[in-house]
Amino acid sequence: MKITFLGAGSTVFARNVLGDCLLSDLKDYEIALYDIDEVRLEESYVIIEAMRKKYNKSVKVKKYTDPKKAFKGADYIINAIQVGGYKPCTVTDFEIPKKYGLRQTIADTLGIGGIFRALRTIPVMKKYADIMEDVCPNVLFLNYTNPMAILSGYMQRYTGIKTVGLCHSVQSCVPTLAKNLDMPELNDAKWKIAGINHMAWLLELTDKNGNDLYPALKKKFNEVRPKGDLVRLDMMNHFGYYNTESSEHTAEYHPYYIKDKYPEFIEKFNIPLDEYPRRCVNQIEGWAKERDQILNGGNVEHSRSREYGSHIIEACETDVPFRIHGNVLNTGLIDNLPPEACVEVPVMIDSNGLNPCHVGRLPEQLAALNRTNINVQLMTIQAAVSLKKEDVYMAAYLDPHTKAELSMDDIKAMCDDLFEAHGDWLPKFN
Repeated sequence: MKITFLGAGSTVFARNVLGDCLLSDLKDYEIALYDIDEVRLEESYVIIEAMRKKYNKSVKVKKYTDPKKAFKGADYIINAIQVGGYKPCTVTDFEIPKKYGLRQTIADTLGIGGIFRALRTIPVMKKYADIMEDVCPNVLFLNYTNPMAILSGYMQRYTGIKTVGLCHSVQSCVPTLAKNLDMPELNDAKWKIAGINHMAWLLELTDKNGNDLYPALKKKFNEVRPKGDLVRLDMMNHFGYYNTESSEHTAEYHPYYIKDKYPEFIEKFNIPLDEYPRRCVNQIEGWAKERDQILNGGNVEHSRSREYGSHIIEACETDVPFRIHGNVLNTGLIDNLPPEACVEVPVMIDSNGLNPCHVGRLPEQLAALNRTNINVQLMTIQAAVSLKKEDVYMAAYLDPHTKAELSMDDIKAMCDDLFEAHGDWLPKFN
């Protein structure tokens, strides 16, 4: 068996996911590390090799600078690339919209930042998919890169590579509520979640006897009012259900919160504008210190995380079933969302691979909210395929937050500025 990590320079994430694999019951396989940054690739290799020696000596760890060699014969490819990095591209995604008065928090999933992140990433994904179709056509591609629904949806519709998109927001949703609201009864609760990535809905919440815990959740949530989760509380109070992704993300997926007309909302809902750039800076500085300690013989301790990657591989290889929530094409899984959409639903994993589960209809208001984001996702994929600027403009015109703040003329001008600023990080658009 061969597991290839694409974007191995994402050392912290590679360490977590591959550390999970090393702590699984799997033996005698190869971990192939690939990245275009040879310095960061070497750092990851040193760290993963140290973990291999500590936890699972039956595994071989190799590093590659040639993707064809890294992919050849791979059974699983884990994707964690970030095209353009924090500098220059993430900074560009934030700074140019600011000139038009458009403010963002994360800008990696939807909105103008998510659109342009997708447009510079999809051509790279296509290049790698072409290689996979040649040297490992039966590979299972585990995508962790954002914008999740756009990239996974592109791979599922326009390549022959079996793809599932993975995010940790679903499995952490109810445990985080239990902790933040001091409701230990939620730790043993049963729950049903479905929707789209970063906007999947907690549809049902019951105790072991089938009693509905949602009324108690809503009551306690409104009493506690966690300062870091006021946007999702407000959405739940107005639309009836809690969604899986954080309030700072949620604030920019809808037209209700980051508004020039209501500047007081930023403080009222505790919305952290420009949160992602600050996080990037802190992560880069923090990792530099940790990296130096580890590379100088420091601690490589690891406990298996909640990330799905290792559990998927383990279930496929051992035929012991495991349930995840994955991002897959909507092949009749959610009845009132488009069939072209990439949806986040329960998926059973065994030696047959991915077995997505039928969910049925979402409550109509939730499907309607999902569709506002799906519209942008599908239009962005079309733009990446057509390479027409007018399709990019239309994706931005449809974005809920962007269209609530700017005129279409301003949106078009902003996109043109982003095209120019990104330069060769983007393909040539007509």
